Amino acid sequence: MSGLIDYISRDFSNILSYTIEHIQLVGVALIIAMLIGIPLGIYLTANEDLAETVLQVASIILTIPSIALFGVMIPILSVINQGVGFLPAVIALILYSQLPIIRNTYTAINNVDPNIRDAAKGIGMTTFQRLIKVEIPNGLPLIMAGVRTATVLSIGIGAIAAFIGSGGLGVLINSGISRGNSNMVLTGAIAVSILAIIADQTLKLIQRKFTPKGVQ
Repeated sequence: MSGLIDYISRDFSNILSYTIEHIQLVGVALIIAMLIGIPLGIYLTANEDLAETVLQVASIILTIPSIALFGVMIPILSVINQGVGFLPAVIALILYSQLPIIRNTYTAINNVDPNIRDAAKGIGMTTFQRLIKVEIPNGLPLIMAGVRTATVLSIGIGAIAAFIGSGGLGVLINSGISRGNSNMVLTGAIAVSILAIIADQTLKLIQRKFTPKGVQ
């Protein structure tokens, strides 16, 4: 234990740098994943046949081992000289994030109480107004649950992306394994876990702040 504490205090600046890299990697991937997944999940509520296909494809992607997905992308992105590093890691995290975001958004909008939807129609709301003022606020807890799941998932998989040079906390784990330094491995693993907990709790607070009181 003392060795672990000594290592953290001695190498704290590097640990902090890797943590910032990890946050940047996961943050960029999640923002893009949400911009794709949430509108797609909403769109699928009006296209049931397409919804089943998209959700199945997203489920299949999630089952692909991350190392294998990185391996597939290396030759593809090498065409534009981006075979390793930040870009393939971001793309992989976007793909892995799609299932929880799309599925939860789709389910959240579909599960809005029909009586509430009918009431909104009754007062003359357009489809867009119902979506913004009624359906999304009522479905927000479930949508955010998908985002939180995607966040925790991405923080964990982001550590594996260090094997393709993306940086982040996975560098500590990777280097620790290569050097036989258990303190580095433990530091990386603990930092990833703490980061996941902090991100999840932060998103939970955001969820509570923006969810209507009647829905909480």
